Amino acid sequence: MIFSASQQGPQPRDGQFEDWVRTHAAILHHTVHAFASGADREDLMQELLLAVWKAVPAFRGESQVSTFLYRVTHNAAMTWRRREHTHSRRLEAFRLQSPETGAGGGIPSANGGPDATAAKLERLYAEIRRLPALDRSLILLSLDGMSHRDMAAIHGLSESNVGARLSRARQKLTHNLKERKTP
Repeated sequence: MIFSASQQGPQPRDGQFEDWVRTHAAILHHTVHAFASGADREDLMQELLLAVWKAVPAFRGESQVSTFLYRVTHNAAMTWRRREHTHSRRLEAFRLQSPETGAGGGIPSANGGPDATAAKLERLYAEIRRLPALDRSLILLSLDGMSHRDMAAIHGLSESNVGARLSRARQKLTHNLKERKTP
């Protein structure tokens, strides 16, 4: 689509952004659930939406929109996670120094009530969040059905490296799910 000078500006970007978010909402949803829990999910979603908004002009059409969005959202999520980890360490240090602050933290329980599927999904996401960032990202992309070639392109790895890392990440995830299984 070609835009005239009067059409250039925010409208094409707005429309493209809205279309991408509507069409590829699952990418955002899966990324948020894989990298954050509880109230942090809202914060991360805002970060991802901002990252996508900023990235719209950079899209050159050399890949599928979904591949581009995976790269943008996963990079933004990993950056957010590093920043939150640093913030959490500072907050924990403050809590240790402040006797009036109660203990807290941990992963909140699923708010699905009696829905066993929601609880299982939350447990899976909790275990995925415990994996290192790259492994977490590869597992998420795999769950979304992405090929090793596309995963390699997103992360700048070789296909064989993706296969090996993904295999180890799956083994670790399976082990952790079995080990932490509630009776």
